[in-house]
Amino acid sequence: MPYLTSTGAAVRTSGAERFGVGVPGYAHPLLAPAEWAELSRPGTPLHWAVLNIDDGPGIRPDPHCLEAAGRLRNARERALHGEAPDDTVRAAGGRLLGHLDLAFGSRPFDELIADARSFLDWYRVGGFYLDRCPAERAELHAVRRLTGTLAALLEDSDSADEEGGRLVLGHGTHPYPGYAEAADQLVTFRGPWTDYRWAQVPEWTAAYEPGRFAHFVHGVPRTHLEEAMRIARWQGAGTIFFTDRDGARGQTDPFAALPSYWDEFVSRIGPGISE
Repeated sequence: MPYLTSTGAAVRTSGAERFGVGVPGYAHPLLAPAEWAELSRPGTPLHWAVLNIDDGPGIRPDPHCLEAAGRLRNARERALHGEAPDDTVRAAGGRLLGHLDLAFGSRPFDELIADARSFLDWYRVGGFYLDRCPAERAELHAVRRLTGTLAALLEDSDSADEEGGRLVLGHGTHPYPGYAEAADQLVTFRGPWTDYRWAQVPEWTAAYEPGRFAHFVHGVPRTHLEEAMRIARWQGAGTIFFTDRDGARGQTDPFAALPSYWDEFVSRIGPGISE
């Protein structure tokens, strides 16, 4: 079993009881209509979902993505303000995040900001997912500069609601501790179940509330869903996505589609409002 490398594990025994779903990026709405529809399904405990057209916003607005973004944004508005929807859609109120690929620190600052502006102008995203984010101390200053600028863009736009925008760093591993102060949330695990079930976490994570971390795990058998959730609680994750897809048999991205046990996964988490 995984464990904390700290005696302070009790810090997170009370706050990690309620998970939310984070979607690292479904396929295009034309290719994955069921997946995008599930994001606004009544009671789905969605924290956020990532919109990625072509490793970013693409070169022009995509009408299908505009429709998907609008549905999710409207569902969030209804959920947050308690208004009765015109149809049967009632979602948990998750945000849509624009996908920014940092390429482990190799992409120019100006390119990333241009992509962010396009996401805001075209899709009115409520935040950003910084994929392939560096994890070393040397790159922290550059990432802090970027997240500070993105936060200012969100504040000046009409995309963020009264709860503000959201910035998520997609490390996929535990970074240098200073990154925890550079964004709202860190993805500290992204990988296969065979690694996750034996994963360890560094001591510094015990000082933070569970909502600060997200875990994405593929290849999780249905029979191990409960075990995977226990690991997530113990390691302090508040946002999760588990799937039995494993990238084999032509699956280029195991997170691009729904797991076969999606209904059971969602029911185990339970309904809730987005953070």
